[in-house]
Amino acid sequence: MLYKKLEEQLRQAVAQVVPDADLNTVQVRPCPDPKFGDYQSNSLMALAKERKKNPRQIATEVVAKLDVSALAEPVEIAGPGFLNFRAKKEALGAVLKEAREGQHLFYATARQPRTIIVDFSSPNVAKAMHVGHIRSTILGDAITRILRLLGHRVITDNHIGDWGTQFGKLLVGWKRELNEQALAADPLAEMERLYKKVNAEFEQNEEIATQARQELVKLQNGDPEDNAIWKRMIELSLHEFDKIYARLGVKFDHALGESYYNSALKGVVQRLRDIGLASESEGATVVFFQDIPELKEQPAIIQKSDGGANYTTTDLATINYRIETWKPDEIVYVTDSRQQLHFKQLFAIFRRWMPDVKVRLSHVWFGMILGPDNKPFKTRTGENIKLTDLLNEAEERALAVVTEKNPELAEAERKEIARIVGLGAIKYSDLAPNRQSDYVFSWEKMLALNGNTAPYLQYAYTRVRSIFRKAAESVSTPLEPIFGLKEPDELTLAKHLVTFGLVLEAVADDYRPNYLCTYLYELAGHFARFYENCPVLKAEPQEKADRLALCELTGRVLKQGLNVLGIETTERM
Repeated sequence: MLYKKLEEQLRQAVAQVVPDADLNTVQVRPCPDPKFGDYQSNSLMALAKERKKNPRQIATEVVAKLDVSALAEPVEIAGPGFLNFRAKKEALGAVLKEAREGQHLFYATARQPRTIIVDFSSPNVAKAMHVGHIRSTILGDAITRILRLLGHRVITDNHIGDWGTQFGKLLVGWKRELNEQALAADPLAEMERLYKKVNAEFEQNEEIATQARQELVKLQNGDPEDNAIWKRMIELSLHEFDKIYARLGVKFDHALGESYYNSALKGVVQRLRDIGLASESEGATVVFFQDIPELKEQPAIIQKSDGGANYTTTDLATINYRIETWKPDEIVYVTDSRQQLHFKQLFAIFRRWMPDVKVRLSHVWFGMILGPDNKPFKTRTGENIKLTDLLNEAEERALAVVTEKNPELAEAERKEIARIVGLGAIKYSDLAPNRQSDYVFSWEKMLALNGNTAPYLQYAYTRVRSIFRKAAESVSTPLEPIFGLKEPDELTLAKHLVTFGLVLEAVADDYRPNYLCTYLYELAGHFARFYENCPVLKAEPQEKADRLALCELTGRVLKQGLNVLGIETTERM
């Protein structure tokens, strides 16, 4: 990769001028403004500041030792010490040639792979997955795919909500009026019906409330009958969840629910008390954060006054288990923004509990999905939209568009294209915005064949494939590409292709797939202008070979980029 080669040369020069520099901080990145160059480094300014030296002087000394003549034009020093690089066409051509030969696809795997646990999705047992689960599921899957592509060891764990007070109510409803036929037809709907019915009676009927509390205690104490019913609830729920995950192409290495850690909870509370981190307050066991300003007024309960545990207790036990079992370098939690306080408290407690454990804890949070009224996206009756219904509607709407544009295709092919386009549209509309922003759900926008949408990118890929179907009809022997890059649009497309790896690394660093969405959208735009201004099939033989190779690489990057977002491509649309 070109930027890697420039970076390596720059690091060698810096090592000669600043021998004690941490070379990992010396980086080359795309230039924000193309008029100043293709790549830029501002690393020397930080090195100069640390040593209280003039950054331009250090920059001048580094450039004197820097030989990038095979890769770029003479390096320019700008402003207080920026280094600007302009790539040579020959260097770009060499990278394109390597990619076409299969040596890479403009990205490299990590030199020091990390072990990263990604905790995402996390639906609750006995409840249907709804639209609120889609962001965590899609974002967590995209993060997982990108990290794995870059060579990291990723362990995915779906932390299922399979424990808590709701099971006392569920057990009452199950024993009192379970409809086995309804359970067989739609397990989650029947369990939700039972829960809603008992829950509605819970506040009004003390006898029902007492029964629910008794059933919960029996379950917690291992009653065989209640335990068997509870396990069946989990089994039925996981089966229904897996249907949705299969549609979305999402897989988990583990699905260890909250209940998995029950036996460890009392030990966690006792250890935190023993080291003086937790103390009693109004009958509960609490951790205070007097030295953390933003948490000073937000103590965390780790054991309720009735002796029960909560999410914080379970999550502490979970971290401990994960560290002992998988020895991760990092644990990533993908949840909505409402859990920010919980994770700030959790991470602060853990750092004090195990100060010597070097594991990075990251809360990757996201905003809400809004309806056209800018309120949380729900049905007209105010209920959460079931994820199954949302996916069905996406495929139905996509099928209507495909049928309108390609009525001659066989029904099976139209349905398969609709599946790929509909699910891709849902995923992309969720990943394209800044994850921390709320976004308005719009069927019309997400299924549009123009603009920053999945169908637009999928269509760009089909255009590339159609070029090769037409090229296959030619009887002439193709030449080997030399990537002369004579036309401005060829050069622009080439420069964009070679930054693919940089974008993937940026996504992996900040857990922001929208960077990749923007890159792919821009790639499709560059390709459209190239295709319009640079004839491919009617070009002279050498130009045709070069341009076909650019088309091939564009198609491969589009396909790979969409794939790590969890989005499929199709040969026709």
